[in-house]
Amino acid sequence: MRIVIVTPDGELYNEEVSYVLVSSKSNGEYGILPNHLPIASTIDTGFLKLEQGDLVYFVVIIGGLLEHHNNLITVIAQDAFIGRSKEQAMENLKELRELRLEENRKRNVELMLAERELKRQISQSGAGEV
Repeated sequence: MRIVIVTPDGELYNEEVSYVLVSSKSNGEYGILPNHLPIASTIDTGFLKLEQGDLVYFVVIIGGLLEHHNNLITVIAQDAFIGRSKEQAMENLKELRELRLEENRKRNVELMLAERELKRQISQSGAGEV
C-alpha cells in the first residue's frame, strides 16, 4: 500500500509501505495493513510508524487528518517530520519549529523597522497635512 504525507511546505513522504501504526493523543493507536477497510481519522499530536520491509521510520504529526481507501493512505498535517525513531523525529521537528519561530521574529522586526521608516518619510513629506 502507498502512503502520502503532505504539509503546508509540500509533499514530505510518498512511498510503498507494508504496515502503518497510527498513534494519536486523543484517538489512541491502531494499525493499518494492506486491504484494510476504509478509515478517516484525525491526529491531534502523535506519530506514524511506517514499516517498509526491514526499514522502520517514524513521522511525528501535529494537527493532521488521515484517510485510508483502496490501499492509499493520505495524511495532511499542519507539521510533520521523519526520523529513524520517535525521539529523533520529535527532535527534528522541534529544531524545525524553533528555526521557523526565529525566522518569524526576524520578519516581524524587519516589518516594524519598515513601518517606522514609512511613518518618518510620510511625516517629513508633509503628506496628509491640511
